[in-house]
Amino acid sequence: MAEPLILSTWSFGKKANAAGWPYLTGPKASSLDAVEQACRVVEDDLEVISVGRGGRPDRSGEVSLDASIMLSPARCGAVCYVRRFAHPISIARLVMERLRHVLLAGDGADRFAMRQGLTPENLLTDSARSMWQQWAAEHPASERLDDTIYFPPPNQEEILNCDSANYLPAGERLPHNQDHDTVGVLAIDPAGQMAGACSTSGLAFKVPGRVGDSPIIGHGLYVDPKRGAAVATGMGELIMSVCASFLAVDRMGQGATPLDAAREALDRIVDSRDVGDEHQVAIITIHPSGKWSAAALRSGYNTAIRTPTRDELVEPDLVLLP
Repeated sequence: MAEPLILSTWSFGKKANAAGWPYLTGPKASSLDAVEQACRVVEDDLEVISVGRGGRPDRSGEVSLDASIMLSPARCGAVCYVRRFAHPISIARLVMERLRHVLLAGDGADRFAMRQGLTPENLLTDSARSMWQQWAAEHPASERLDDTIYFPPPNQEEILNCDSANYLPAGERLPHNQDHDTVGVLAIDPAGQMAGACSTSGLAFKVPGRVGDSPIIGHGLYVDPKRGAAVATGMGELIMSVCASFLAVDRMGQGATPLDAAREALDRIVDSRDVGDEHQVAIITIHPSGKWSAAALRSGYNTAIRTPTRDELVEPDLVLLP
């Protein structure tokens, strides 16, 4: 019997873990159920304006959601650019369980969700609409689709939602942490089965159609029962440039510790990309043995952990840059 464990990104990860924990205990314990439910509770939380309904709109004023879920290279599913359903993580699970495909996008993902009996919802809340109206008033229409002219500033989540900012640990209010956009979850159940999931509404005021790392298997999430699992959060374009989650899991498969594997992924980003002071990437890694680690480019990132004896936020084992 393995000790049940669930890990989630950022301070809202404690709420995610609380929702997932009951699914890691009892005779029907399932890591897959746990990670799905952990993501769902954050997707429902309107205080988290980077995940689910109420997430920040794109430059056209629409909200679009991405998610992925995974048990193994043979069992994974994902959706991106979902615009009519509030729980992309559950649609991703249905893709994994009912289709031979891995990823559905846009209208195809929405139509699939409708065929599965899910109920469509309006993802744009009054608060999110106000955010977009304020942004649109400050940017001429000629600029709104040109990402060389405008890119979301680092404080977007907390500047645009002051109530949300009040409950954050001080480190997460640092500029390079305030544009994080993903809930990522990894879990091991008592049978030793690992599962992972992640969900996001993406960057604030992104170019319509932009998709980040979260729904791309091997980028934002990767799980291999023989080698380990990893989930990433932060600037998606940096994560995508090195297939960060796959890289970390592959390194564990070659004998690296969870910490060394996470560091390898971050080192590769720094070696490959022009990383600015405003950029943050963090990654959680877990070995099939249950040993785990977390690393971040910069300070302020926290991982939420829950086990039979722990329920807390912890700082990463490694912060790579000052």
